[in-house]
Amino acid sequence: DNLPDYMKFLYKLIFDLYEEVKHEMRKEGREYAPNYYAKEFIKYVQAYMTEARWLNNNYKPTLEEYIRVSAESSGYAIVTTTCYIGMGDIATEDVFKWVSSEPKAINAAIVICRLMDDLVSNEKYNISREATIQEGRKRIADAWKDLNEECLRPTQVPIPILTIILNLSRFMDVVYKDKDNFTHPEGEMKTFIKALLVDPVPL
Repeated sequence: DNLPDYMKFLYKLIFDLYEEVKHEMRKEGREYAPNYYAKEFIKYVQAYMTEARWLNNNYKPTLEEYIRVSAESSGYAIVTTTCYIGMGDIATEDVFKWVSSEPKAINAAIVICRLMDDLVSNEKYNISREATIQEGRKRIADAWKDLNEECLRPTQVPIPILTIILNLSRFMDVVYKDKDNFTHPEGEMKTFIKALLVDPVPL
């Protein structure tokens, strides 16, 4: 009741969705799954609040500060957790615990997704633009190495779990490879979606 009116609608929408998922997971005997989603969502909102404070205080974070906070605000962990909720029995509670432990594969994917977006969206840090681009590209290349290594030598979780992470990263690579196709989908992105979903190549 303490929320402003414009936020009450959104809060109710999120709450109702959470309750619906919780009900479905209980029927499957996986009532633990929505709790991990809720934890990731809390971290997501807290990161947005930090970024809002930075903006309001005209604070320019260091690259390290920005990457740490934007890793959460990217929403990548929420998307991954949501995918696992829909995967059935293969996504055991151990898988959700693994995601929450911020493993190397997840961290690598977050770096890929966050920095590819930022590089094409002209995000600026308190270092020179040229240095930002070079550092960002280096971190993305290193993150791809880490992610590939984790997928080639899986030990903690099944391959289908890692495949979700890999495919989400590949998707982000398509969206942000040369420009911001997410913000401006009317060009290449529209063609990609049409080729995939409207006119797929028959197998």
